[in-house]
Amino acid sequence: MDTEDRKSAATAPASWWRDGVLYQIYPRSFADSDGDGVGDLQGVISRLDHLEWLGVSGIWLNPITPSPNVDWGYDVADFCAVDPALGTLADLDELVAAAGECGIRVILDLVPNHTSAEHPWFQDALRGRDARRRDFYVWADPAPGGGPPNNWASTFGGSAWTLDEASGQLYLHSFLPEQPDLNWHNEEVRAAFDEILRFWFDRGVAGFRIDVAHALVHDALLRDDPPAEPHDPPGVRRRGYRYVFSMNRPEVHDVYRRWRELTRGYPDEPILLGETYVLDLEDLFRFYGDGEDQLHLAFNFPFVHAELEAEALRAVVEGVEAGLPERAWPVYTGSNHDAGRLVRRWAGGDEAKARVALVMLLTLRGTPVLYYGDEIAMPEPDLDPAAALDPVPRRTGDAERNRDPGRTPMQWSPGPGAGFTTAADPWLPLGDAAAHNVAAQRDDPGSALHLVRDLVARRREHADLRGGAYATLPAPAGAWAWRRGEGHATALNMSDREVGVDGLDGTIAIATDRARDGERVAGRLRLGPWQGALIALEAR
Repeated sequence: MDTEDRKSAATAPASWWRDGVLYQIYPRSFADSDGDGVGDLQGVISRLDHLEWLGVSGIWLNPITPSPNVDWGYDVADFCAVDPALGTLADLDELVAAAGECGIRVILDLVPNHTSAEHPWFQDALRGRDARRRDFYVWADPAPGGGPPNNWASTFGGSAWTLDEASGQLYLHSFLPEQPDLNWHNEEVRAAFDEILRFWFDRGVAGFRIDVAHALVHDALLRDDPPAEPHDPPGVRRRGYRYVFSMNRPEVHDVYRRWRELTRGYPDEPILLGETYVLDLEDLFRFYGDGEDQLHLAFNFPFVHAELEAEALRAVVEGVEAGLPERAWPVYTGSNHDAGRLVRRWAGGDEAKARVALVMLLTLRGTPVLYYGDEIAMPEPDLDPAAALDPVPRRTGDAERNRDPGRTPMQWSPGPGAGFTTAADPWLPLGDAAAHNVAAQRDDPGSALHLVRDLVARRREHADLRGGAYATLPAPAGAWAWRRGEGHATALNMSDREVGVDGLDGTIAIATDRARDGERVAGRLRLGPWQGALIALEAR
């Protein structure tokens, strides 16, 4: 075993979240049980058979808590209830129990950075400077001469400060003005969230995906963010400044140490999965702490934002393998409700490229997270940004930032409603369900759906695909190959020309072109443009 193997073999102990596959569900778009055009918790329950058949171990639900939906659930009005449009607490309890019978855990979305402006805490804070919960939020006096106290900007455009005329102070909002930021320097806020976590854990929820996990704590002195530097990533340079004081504060790690200790009070330790939107791997690694004292999993956005190119993605993965703390575990995804679907962003609508991406996600060392519809290579429809429900393009005027196309309803079957709803007008328009739907692909063993299902099953059946070490293998330009443990290797051609990958002996277990399954490999594997294969290696 070489140095890289020893490093990646020292890893998180076996567990359902390390060994399994997670599946993200946008509840409003998954399945509508009552015909109102909006997906709901009973709809998720009605589709558990699909998730069990697919073989996933856990589902992550985007926010189900009450919300005025200015930002579609990410403006929370009550952290300990269910939005009536999606169901009830009883429905959530039923989902947790029914999913458990299928061997599936339920993870919820937690939004601790901010609340809705309609949350009772903020409504109380607006009563004046002496209000009971005034210090639950971040307030500042105007700068001399008026205006915001610093240069902090909202992620959704404009200043991050809004004036409360009644008190003469401004409040901080890293997103919309309707999403005031909480003050995590206040111990009462920390204690309140301890109770929120316990409320859901006591109901059997298996963990939380933590929204903007990097942003909770702000600089107590409200110092200006410094200007971007030439070596910064392109997104930072475009923004013009670095998130140094407005977010990414070192104090945030104290919050996760506290929460990790809280999870240990439960027999089946719930997990903490962070939306750690940082673009430097060293910053990412800090969210794992020593590997066991902060987050269980931290999303890797350098990977998400890399191009679907062998060299770029390999560099990110090799960086993770070299720097991730021992006993920590990677997590990889290619799609989500903000970044959009991998079929568009990575594959440009080309299913062959999407299949290569799916083989990659499901055979790397780490926990894969699939977004609903990934399993059928579901593309994004073209939607009119002028009619967007997403507040971001409306606020910024940037049509490219419209997230609605990546949130459209799941396509279960062809025909009206796509098996999602009986309503004439679902909350978001449907895509081309005739071209991509679960029912048709279920009947086609060569489909993307069966490719994903077979890869998930192979992971479940073979220990080296779950916890085995990663080691890069030699491959020509445009290709990427790696070994997992001693029994499997993956080879991907991420180019438009045929390549040969040498040094492989065994049998193709699963190929993007399913006609190649079972093919013998003796020394060299030839792959056509945008082909990939998982190889069962001969024993050494």
